[in-house]
Amino acid sequence: METQIFVLRTTANREDQVVDFVTSNVQKKKLEVYSIIKAHGMRGYVFIEAKDKESVEECFVGIPYAKGLLPKTVNYSEIEPMLEQVKIKVNIQKNDIVEIINGPFKHEQAKVVRIDTQKEEVVLELLETAIPIPLTLKLDSVKVIRRDSQTEEESL
Repeated sequence: METQIFVLRTTANREDQVVDFVTSNVQKKKLEVYSIIKAHGMRGYVFIEAKDKESVEECFVGIPYAKGLLPKTVNYSEIEPMLEQVKIKVNIQKNDIVEIINGPFKHEQAKVVRIDTQKEEVVLELLETAIPIPLTLKLDSVKVIRRDSQTEEESL
């Protein structure tokens, strides 16, 4: 059976939370939802690829900021330009101090432990915690605020 792409309306700027809640619901209820996409630059909407409308309706029941489905499905060709991945030049190094720019740890500072350029992920340790907590985030979720080499030079 062919999958369909449904459009879920959300509160603007709350798409990330809706994606997290929907993902959690899909996993708990074992629904036939294949992908959940927050398209860059598309505020107020989340795209959900699923087997049928019932699966999609069940995945957002009781989720805050989820307003409802649009009546029509969309074709992949309509949203493909919004989904193209752009390879970014990685300018993050091990031991850099970074600021997390989105997600539940937004505005927290962390130290880079490892970089996985294939997966475009970075493993961090939060600085302001008593026990180092490793976090794995996408590279575009952090920005470098201080290089480790700069701090060594300043202290000499």
